[in-house]
Amino acid sequence: MTAHNSIIPAVRAQLESSAAPDWDAILATILDEFQCMTGTIHRLSAESGLLELVAQRGIPDAIMQRVARIPIGKGMAGLAAERREPVQVCNLQTDDSGKAKPGAKLTQMAGSIAAPIIVDGELRGTLGVARPDEYEFSNEQITSLLTLGALIGARLNG
Repeated sequence: MTAHNSIIPAVRAQLESSAAPDWDAILATILDEFQCMTGTIHRLSAESGLLELVAQRGIPDAIMQRVARIPIGKGMAGLAAERREPVQVCNLQTDDSGKAKPGAKLTQMAGSIAAPIIVDGELRGTLGVARPDEYEFSNEQITSLLTLGALIGARLNG
């Protein structure tokens, strides 16, 4: 896998190109860069206190309702939000750590990570990506995801 230096300016340009960002296109750019098939962007709702789905790719209909609104502390996205640090699982299919919810296996993905979206110390949401193979995201990739999250978070409205 290549260094992720080009992804930051690409996503920044997508975010700055419109008053209303195309979250699906931005997520697609990120997934392509990280060779991932499935991903989500959630925004923290000031009203409900839940992580609310903004964009997704590859989430099966069977779990869409559970993914649409996630409580802080539940599942990988909820844990990443609660801990304010990335949460990753090498293989969702065999994971028994309790980080991922059982329904996550329905994605057919293995290597997965959820990163908090933090702007100026404030939690704004989460960014999650997953691959079909067993995979451990590198420190460089994690740093890129956190940087991307901060860029995205600057445009997310709670």
